[in-house]
Amino acid sequence: MFFGCSEKTKKTETASVDQERPNIILLMADDQGWGDTGYNGHPYLKTPNLDKMASNGAVFERFYAASAVCSPTRGSVMTGRHPLRYGICHANCGHIKSQEITLGEMVKSVGYTTGHFGKWHLGTLTRDTVEANRGGRPKFDDDYAPPWDHGFDASFVTESKVPTWNPMITPPKSAGDVSGTLEEGKPFNTSYWTGPKQIVTDNLEGDDSRVIMDRAIPFIEEAVKSKKPFLTVIWFHTPHLPVLAGEEDRNLYVNLSEDEQHYYGVISAMDKQVGRLRDKLKALGVTENTVLFYTSDNGPEGKSATGRTQGVTNGLKGRKRSLYEGGIRVPGIMEWEGRIQPGTKVDVPCFTSDYFPTIANILGVDLKKNHRPYDGIDILPIAQGKVEERDKALAFEFQKQAALMNNEYKIYSADKGQHFELYNISNDPQEDNNIAEEEPEVLSSMVTTWNKWKTSQENSAQENDY
Repeated sequence: MFFGCSEKTKKTETASVDQERPNIILLMADDQGWGDTGYNGHPYLKTPNLDKMASNGAVFERFYAASAVCSPTRGSVMTGRHPLRYGICHANCGHIKSQEITLGEMVKSVGYTTGHFGKWHLGTLTRDTVEANRGGRPKFDDDYAPPWDHGFDASFVTESKVPTWNPMITPPKSAGDVSGTLEEGKPFNTSYWTGPKQIVTDNLEGDDSRVIMDRAIPFIEEAVKSKKPFLTVIWFHTPHLPVLAGEEDRNLYVNLSEDEQHYYGVISAMDKQVGRLRDKLKALGVTENTVLFYTSDNGPEGKSATGRTQGVTNGLKGRKRSLYEGGIRVPGIMEWEGRIQPGTKVDVPCFTSDYFPTIANILGVDLKKNHRPYDGIDILPIAQGKVEERDKALAFEFQKQAALMNNEYKIYSADKGQHFELYNISNDPQEDNNIAEEEPEVLSSMVTTWNKWKTSQENSAQENDY
């Protein structure tokens, strides 16, 4: 039910009239750790709406970002493919190539209206205005790859990070990660864009998550009014640095340190917008016909839970930029009222590359016709309890690190796959006990699998999939 893709053209076909067409919403936080939710046992953090979403759907106890930093993980969501297949190696590295078939393009081919709101970080948004990390600089002209060129009808996006409060104004240095060239109280160096040369200037004050949701909800309302199925991608900036919360949200944590007040406050502010979204879906009468996904793009920032990087991993090793569990295991929720049982707990490992094939299968799209490898699988049967084990390993590579995991084991390398550690991750999520010497056959088999994946990835990187 889908299409092949040449280098310069993208053909579409129409879905059969009897195919199921639920609305789809993808929510993603930025740098939210595995332990940074109320439902996961945080001692202070209040996330009542994420908790409700979790209790009403499936919580993935082993959900992973496809990479240890933002842009590669976002690329995996958008394509179902590891980002190294098309050159997104790090934050501000590479872009979504025109030959890739994006989630927006896939669902548009079967009649959906599409909107992207919040952080984009999959390419620059301008060639002629100097802003953000790469936009408007001639050496990055080839990285121009905005959402409106990749399948999205509506956009309200930034190239990369913004402050979590008053996103267009430079915050105090205490908020963290503020360039020394920016002066407090002056315009931040990143803008919200809605199209080519279209910079937004109104309704940009206060909590950034609210600013984003103020654009996403009208898009959803219009889609429902027009009786069109919709894909809405909402990628929050929270709790990425610079971290700054409003007084109302800080007051939830008045007995804690100032840094904790801001960090927990911005997550609670984001949680409030998740609740606002879920309430709106109910008011519009589309709850039972809407699939919601929630996750984070990687583990928590910083070397430890200090300053404005208060994120926690619940004892998992590593943080952002690490392929140990703490760097890639992230919150994962899937909610579909009437189709996923409330209170479902999923122990099968799943990751962000699974979103694309899951949505494709829900919509009856045949990915085999694209003649390219996909790294994800359909996780709806897993969320519904129909499948208890995964038949395809999760492969990772980031900078010098490599990893592969299956239902029980995980291998990890810090030297580009030359030497691997082995962990029984189901029994040892903290990765305390390297059992490579005790289980040489398991190690050998998994290394072989990773090497086969690496060969496939390198073939993709040569553009042989197109």
